[in-house]
Amino acid sequence: MISEIVADLKNSIDRSLDALKKHLGAIRTGRAHVSLLESVRIDYYGTPTPLSSVSTLTASDARTLMVKPWEKGLQKTIEKAILEANLGLTAVTDGDVVRVPVPQLTEERRKEFCKQARVKAEEAKLAVRNARRDANDLLKAATKDGEISEDEEKRGLKMVQDATDASVSTIDDLLSKKEEEIMTV
Repeated sequence: MISEIVADLKNSIDRSLDALKKHLGAIRTGRAHVSLLESVRIDYYGTPTPLSSVSTLTASDARTLMVKPWEKGLQKTIEKAILEANLGLTAVTDGDVVRVPVPQLTEERRKEFCKQARVKAEEAKLAVRNARRDANDLLKAATKDGEISEDEEKRGLKMVQDATDASVSTIDDLLSKKEEEIMTV
């Protein structure tokens, strides 16, 4: 019973951490990375389609992303989609490929991205705390119903708290690394 509750808690925590990593990966750092274009969708035969599903995305250098469509004639559609995605990026067609130069970030913009990262980290911590609350409620209900003893409940509560503390520490580490990455010029 306790191991199931703790396993569910760890699954919830893992989902929260994965979501945080995805959000942090999408925040610009001033360097070219293909995750910057993850949110871009193009109109592909009337269907909004992720850019990565119709092209190859690569970072040709620290300041340039390259998008190589698998079909001829998609370059203008890709350019338009990148511009409309409001990422602060512009695209230029260069033969068969679309080049996306990543501009240098200003100090003000870097601080704004750090704030975004902190907000996402706080949301992840909140999700972890909610998962902890749910696990603690399940343990208390099991004790009340006589399914586990009070000693087992205390042991379960300690396991839940240890898992929560470890995940909050991981979130803080991810945040500090991302902030350092953003502020590095």
